[in-house]
Parts: sequence; C-alpha cells; structure tokens
Amino acid sequence: MNQAAPRRLASVDALRGCTVAAMLLVNDPGDWSHVFWPLEHADWHGCTPTDLVFPFFLFVVGVSVALGIAPRMEQGADRRLLMRAALVRALRIVGLGLLINVAAWLVLPDAHLRIPGVLQRIGVCFAAVAAFQLYAGARVQWTAILVLLAGYAALLASGGTLEPFTNLVSRTDTAVFGRFAYRYFADTGLGHDPEGLLGTLPSIATSLLGLRAGHWLRRGDTRALLLGGVVLVLFGAAWSWVQPFNKNLWTPSFALWTAGWAVWALLLFHALVDVRGWPPLGRRFGVNAVAAYAGSEFMQILLPGLGIQEPLYRTAFAGWVAPLAGPYVASLAFALAFVAVWWAIVWVLDRKRIYVKL
Repeated sequence: MNQAAPRRLASVDALRGCTVAAMLLVNDPGDWSHVFWPLEHADWHGCTPTDLVFPFFLFVVGVSVALGIAPRMEQGADRRLLMRAALVRALRIVGLGLLINVAAWLVLPDAHLRIPGVLQRIGVCFAAVAAFQLYAGARVQWTAILVLLAGYAALLASGGTLEPFTNLVSRTDTAVFGRFAYRYFADTGLGHDPEGLLGTLPSIATSLLGLRAGHWLRRGDTRALLLGGVVLVLFGAAWSWVQPFNKNLWTPSFALWTAGWAVWALLLFHALVDVRGWPPLGRRFGVNAVAAYAGSEFMQILLPGLGIQEPLYRTAFAGWVAPLAGPYVASLAFALAFVAVWWAIVWVLDRKRIYVKL
C-alpha cells in the first residue's frame, strides 16, 4: 500500500531553520573573548537567549515526530517498520555526532576525544519520542513527562549540591565517560559534559512536550498552544526557586521554562506563516538542518585547524571593523558572515532540490 507523504508545515520548517541559524550564530564568533552577553550561555545558573537554542531544537524534534510519524500511523503503516526506520535514523545522527568529535580530535591541536555531543543527544531524543509516538497514547506521554522531570529532580536533590563538577550529574559523567567527557581534570578526577548521560532524561521530556504541542498544532488548537505555553513558563519559573534554571544540568525548571517559550514560538510562526501567509523566514535552513549544522561544525573544525580562521578574522574583520565599531561588533560581524555563508549554501541546495536526510 502506498503511503502519502505527511504534509509539511512551512512554519515548522521556518522555526527549525531559525533555530539552526541561531546555533551557527552563537557557536561561531570571531573572538570568544568579545561576545555580547545575549549570545553567550549562562556561566552556570541562569538562562540567556542563547540557552534557549538547543531546547528549541529538541522541542521541534518532537513537533516533527507528531507531524511526520503520526500521519503515517493513521494511514495504517506498520509500526515496527516505522520504529526500525526511526532507530536507523537515530543511529546515523549519533554516528555523525561521533564523527564530528573524532574530526575535532584529529585536527585541532588542543582537542581531546569526546563521546557525548549535541547530535548524540538529538539522536537519542528522536528515538525515544518516536517510540512514545508509536507505542504510547497521550496519557502515557504526559505521565512520562511528569515521571522524567520529577524523577530527575529527585536525582538532583539526592546529589546534595548543584554546584559545578560536584553535582550528581557531573559525577556520573565523570564515572561513565572520564576523560572522554567535555571537561575532565585528571588532577582532581572531576569532569562534566553538558550533553552527558543523566541530563538526557529531562531532554527527552523537552522533546515529548514538543510532541504534544505538535499534536495541538495538527488539530489547529491554538488555544491549547497559548495556554500550554503559559502553564509551562509559570511552572518553570516557580520550580526555579527550588532548582534554578541550568542548561548544563538541564534542570526541570529549565526544561519547562524553555519548552514554554518554544510553544509560544511555534504558535507565533504558525500564526504568521501558515495562517497569514508571511514568508517562511529560515525555511531553507530548516529543510536542510542536518547539512547546515554538521557542515558548519566541520567548517568550525577545519578553519582553525588549518590555520585559516585567525588571519581571516584579523584581516577581514578585526582589522577594520574593530577600529570603527569595537571588538564586540567585529566578533559579531564574523558570526553573521558565517551564518550568511551557510545561508548561501542551503539556498543553493534548496534551489537544486537537494535535501540531506539521514
């Protein structure tokens, strides 16, 4: 039986694309010592605009599952085949993340081999949310969100502290990954990975919230999206008095707070793009999200690894922008140019109807 492809919503592609563009912008300044504060992560506790970027992407992963897998289920597709395809895709995403880490280790002189990573977490969350979509109903999905967040909160509390490196999450990363974590200090035996093991649990909850929002979007239930965002933001803010916003630990308050803003962003993009017909700004990044993110990561490795980035930045940006507007603007100009280069690449790919799928 031939299955019709699920209808894509331009608003979701646009939101995904703007999120990817934001990833490139915050990951690629010209000079890390001169970055405007909204484009930096919070040092530890707190939530800056930059801290919203990765949760938004994981949220959109859930939305995409609702729009992509759920219609195929309704058309009678074999669930086992859908789950197998989801697992294969998840493994490819994880494998690509590991390949990026290996490339950084081989090319960058100061890099060490890291096992976790952004794509690795995306792959795990995608597989988990696909399984919940295929084998669990809405009630079980909501229950899973509550269990994941409440259980993770209890784990954090049992660790006795949320301070850097000595909290339970960091200690677990150190025990499991050791020197293969993002940060590891051999002299103290302490380490941490922002995409580590335990922090994946509330990240799955973030994607599950995206799954539920995706079903609201499919039904055109804008009231649920509006009120859902209100509830998530308020609960996240209230929870932050007990366990503060913290992206590194992906605290439950952070998961709820960022998901609430993501729901509102989804509602805004839907209202402007799908309903009012505004141009889907960011769509080209969205339909080639993997190519843009992974390609930019490899470029981010090769430019400094081959000794190109420093003279390029000094000559083309710091040399003339900094005297006119200061070092922060010069650093931002480089990041904007980096995003522009990748916009041109995905524009060409879209024009040629080339879409990189894993």
